[in-house]
Amino acid sequence: MLEIGPQKVVHVIYLARETGAGDAELHAFIDALNDDEKAQLTAVAWVGRGAFEPEDFDEAVATAMAEATTPTADYLMGMPHLAENLESGLEALGVDVAGEEEDFL
Repeated sequence: MLEIGPQKVVHVIYLARETGAGDAELHAFIDALNDDEKAQLTAVAWVGRGAFEPEDFDEAVATAMAEATTPTADYLMGMPHLAENLESGLEALGVDVAGEEEDFL
C-alpha cells in the first residue's frame, strides 16, 4: 500500500523534469524524506520501470529498505528516466497522476 503522499512523488517528478537529474534541489528534497518514504519512492520507480508488479509493491518496499547501500537521492538521480518511471509507477498503483500534478502546480 502506498504510504508516501502522491504529492511528494509528483514533486520529485516535477523537479526531475524541470531541473534535471543533477539538481541540488531534487537531491535535497529526496534527502529530506524519512526512510520509509525513501523506500516507497524507490519502490514506485521500480514498479514504473517494470522491475516489480503493482501487486508486489510491499515486496518492492522491503527490498528497497534491505538493499539500500547508497543514498537514495544518489541512486534515484542516477536512474535513467526517473520522472517517467515514477509517473508510470503511480499510474500502475492507481494514482491519478494528472490530478495530482494539477494540485501540485
